[in-house]
Amino acid sequence: MYTNPLYRPPSEAYSLIIQVTEGCSHNKCRFCSMYKGKQFRVRSNDELKEHIKWLKSYNKDPNRIFLADGNVLCLSTDKLIDLLQMVKEEFPTAKRISSYSGPLDLLRKTDEELKEIREAGLELLYMGVESGSDSVLKHMNKGVNQEQMIEAGQKAIKAGFKLSCMIISGLGGTELLEEHAIESAKVISAINPHYFSLLRLVVEDSLELADDIQKGKFHLATPLQIVDETITLLENINLTDCTFRANHVSNHVNLAGTLNQDRDSLIHNLKKYKNSSSFTPRMYDFL
Repeated sequence: MYTNPLYRPPSEAYSLIIQVTEGCSHNKCRFCSMYKGKQFRVRSNDELKEHIKWLKSYNKDPNRIFLADGNVLCLSTDKLIDLLQMVKEEFPTAKRISSYSGPLDLLRKTDEELKEIREAGLELLYMGVESGSDSVLKHMNKGVNQEQMIEAGQKAIKAGFKLSCMIISGLGGTELLEEHAIESAKVISAINPHYFSLLRLVVEDSLELADDIQKGKFHLATPLQIVDETITLLENINLTDCTFRANHVSNHVNLAGTLNQDRDSLIHNLKKYKNSSSFTPRMYDFL
């Protein structure tokens, strides 16, 4: 009853996943392969009822629920509110409902609509910022610029959502490494999300970005350069009580802390690790 591949954030590992849509309505990002093999569509009400019936046979009392696929917030506000009401009725034990959210979807909704959706039960949104650099965002076909990305994140928080933002280390390549770090810190600081994570760029050979690499138009950052980029990002970030994680399987160095409280110690540990003999950079970014 799932259409694969199925994705969820690392922090939703133990959540019940309800697949409301299939694929991503934007699906133009040059670095992302998650839904390239799927035709985007919204499941009908009858499909969702059957899907939920099937899910309840496996887990009828979930603590947390994640709404998949890529950007459920692209649904009309009325449809989304009806969906949330149905989910709460079917799974009354669920203490949290969350989903991915693209910046374009947040920008299309009015402040009033977002507040209604939040009050209907959607609590946590995951927004892939990817980069704060206009140059990087344009090259990667993210669909928004820096100013719009900040507006989208701030709208979500204003509406009462818990917001988790992600930056992709190395997304600017070697050419825009410093700009990517500094401008990403600027955007994340302006949004001031509740959660912030770093993942590392991993390029599959089926992507447009892989062609750029083969043609010498994009140069992958080395592990040491990624560490330097992370240091620069942290040096320029200014957050208030934000949970920070860089502990995905793609990360070269696992990091965890609260920003800005732990910023200095994180930077210190990164510099120490970078200069230690135990750090042995390897190029395995391009799969």
